[in-house]
Amino acid sequence: MAIQRTFSIIKPDATERNLTGAVNAVIEKAGLRIIGQRRIKMTREQAERFYDVHKERPFFGELVDFMTSGPVVVQVLEGENAVKAYRDVMGATNPTEAADGTIRKLFAKSIGENSVHGSDSEENAAIEIAQFFSLADIVG
Repeated sequence: MAIQRTFSIIKPDATERNLTGAVNAVIEKAGLRIIGQRRIKMTREQAERFYDVHKERPFFGELVDFMTSGPVVVQVLEGENAVKAYRDVMGATNPTEAADGTIRKLFAKSIGENSVHGSDSEENAAIEIAQFFSLADIVG
C-alpha cells in the first residue's frame, strides 16, 4: 500500500463541544498521522470556494453558513491508503448509518452537523490541502 495524504476538517459542531482531542484520538488510533493542523475561523469566501462543487445544490447557503459559524480545525493526515482509511474512520454521512466506533457514530449530531469532512480522492485531497496549507506548514 502507498503512503498518501488526505485532508480533514473538524467542523464547528465538534469544535463547539471541545471534541478536537477526541476526534484526533480516533484518527490516530486508526493509524493515521496528523502532520498538519490549524484551528481557523473559515471566511465566507473560503467556505464558498471549498464547497464550490455544491454551489447549485439547495443546501449550499446553509452549508456555507454552518462552516463559517464557528472555528474549524483543518488537518493534513498521512498514512497507508490515507484517503480510504480516513473515509472508513469517519463513517457514513448519516450518523445513524455509521458503523460503531467511527467519528460520525461517536460524535455527529445529524447529517448536516456530522463533525468531520474528509477528501474523497487523492486528487481532491491535494487541492483541498493546498487551500489551507503551504508546504512549510506540513511537517511529517
